Amino acid sequence: MLLLMLAVPSLTGVFASRRLKQSLDGFNTLVRQAQQRSVMERRPYLIVWSKGRVLLRPEVFGEDEEVKPTAEFRLGKGSVLRLSLPAALAEKHPAEWIFWPSGNCEPAIVQFRGSVGLWTASYSPLTAQPEVTQYAAR
Repeated sequence: MLLLMLAVPSLTGVFASRRLKQSLDGFNTLVRQAQQRSVMERRPYLIVWSKGRVLLRPEVFGEDEEVKPTAEFRLGKGSVLRLSLPAALAEKHPAEWIFWPSGNCEPAIVQFRGSVGLWTASYSPLTAQPEVTQYAAR
């Protein structure tokens, strides 16, 4: 008699994977908004790291504009999102990622670590599309 064993993912693992994917998708939505707004409005946009959240805003606000973020990505308690800019001229750079009016952006590597797992994505400077290089749910 032959027994067939199947690996069935735990419900906790499925929920963790779903929440991890939501964090990646949520951040990628912010990236797409930065690229789209920079092209449509023909001005640079920044994704700016702040405590507990990441903000999208124009590089420079117009005289008639309210000085507030256009969009934001909130981090859950205990979650960390790190920005690395491999082409930056200075080793210590502000936690800001720029998107130019052409739709191009500075090449960036973004790392997420939280209770649901971790992911790392490398973003193309020409397309702002991510290549996920690490992804592990807990």
